[in-house]
Amino acid sequence: MTETARETPGESERDWRIYRGNGRPHTDIDQLPAPPRWRQFDGGPLVADTPPLDGAEAGERARSYQAGDEVIEMVNAALYLRRPLLVTGKPGTGKSTLAHSIAYELGLGPVLAWPVTSRTTLSDGLYRYDAIGRLQDSAADVPDIGRYLSLGALGTALLPRHRPRVLLVDELDKSDIDLPNDLLNVFEEGRYEIPELARLPADHAEVDVMTADGGDRVRISHGRVRCRAFPIVVITSNGEREFPPAFLRRCVQLTIAPPDKDKLLRIVTALLGPEVAADSEELVNAFLEQRYRSEVATDQLLNAIYLVTSGIRPPEATRERLRAALLRPLDQTGSG
Repeated sequence: MTETARETPGESERDWRIYRGNGRPHTDIDQLPAPPRWRQFDGGPLVADTPPLDGAEAGERARSYQAGDEVIEMVNAALYLRRPLLVTGKPGTGKSTLAHSIAYELGLGPVLAWPVTSRTTLSDGLYRYDAIGRLQDSAADVPDIGRYLSLGALGTALLPRHRPRVLLVDELDKSDIDLPNDLLNVFEEGRYEIPELARLPADHAEVDVMTADGGDRVRISHGRVRCRAFPIVVITSNGEREFPPAFLRRCVQLTIAPPDKDKLLRIVTALLGPEVAADSEELVNAFLEQRYRSEVATDQLLNAIYLVTSGIRPPEATRERLRAALLRPLDQTGSG
C-alpha cells in the first residue's frame, strides 16, 4: 500500500498492528502471541522490566514520528517473528528515530543505543571488563568482580525479561567486515557468555554486574546470559556496503524512502504546528526540487523552516544566505 493510498485499518488490521506508528503509547506488546518455536528462548530468572518512557524522556521526534504503511507493516513483522529489523535509507529518513518511536509507543523504556564504527567489535556491544582496575584493587582485597564488569547495549538487551527492550544498532554498514557475521550466532541463539565470569569457582558463580542504561545491577549466573523475550533490534544502514546473505536472511528488511511532500508537511505539522506548515509550503517545494539534484536531509528542512518562522527578522540577504547554508547538499565538498 502506498502512502497516498493509505486507508483506515479495519478491526482485524487494528488487532494485528501491535506497533501503529501513531505516537500514542499503549501496552499491546503484551498481546503478542507466543513466538515461533524456532524463536523461543529460555533465559534464567527474569530481571525487572524497565519503566515506560514519559513524554519528556521520549523526545519530540520520537513522539511525533510519521510512520508510513510499509514501515508499520515491517516493524510488526519483526515483532511477530522475533527477528532484527534491518532499516536502510538515505540520511535523514528517520531510520534511528524509528527505534525511539517503537520504544515510546510500546512503553519499553529508553532505547539501548549501540553506535557502530569501523573499530567496533562484538565484545564492545556485549560487555566491558576493567581488568586493570581489578588488578589495581586486588591488593586491597576487593573480591566483587561485578564492580569491574559492565554490560554493553547488546548485552543489556539480551537480559531475560518478560517484555523486550529496544536495541538500536546504528550504522552497521560502517563496521568491520566481520561484525555482521559475528552477530549471527548471538541473534540466532539469543545468548552469550562472559568468560571472565564463567571461569569463577562454583561458590562465586552468582555475580551482580552493571548495565548499559545505568540501572540496578543485575545477577548473572555462571557467566551465561540468555534472553526470554527477544529484543526489538533495529539495525540501520546508509547502504554504504552489502551484508552477507546469511545475515540478511535472519533479518526483516525495510527500506525507507525519502518523504514526499504530503509526509514532509505532516512532519512539519507534528513538530512545529499547523500554522507553520501552512506557511512553509514554498520552502518545502524548494527543498523537494533541490533533492532531485543533490542529497539533502529532512533535518535540514526542519532547521530552515524553524529559522524562517521563529520570529527572527534578519535582513533578507542574510536570511537567504542562512537558508542556503542550512540546505547545503550533504554530498557537496569544498567551499562551493
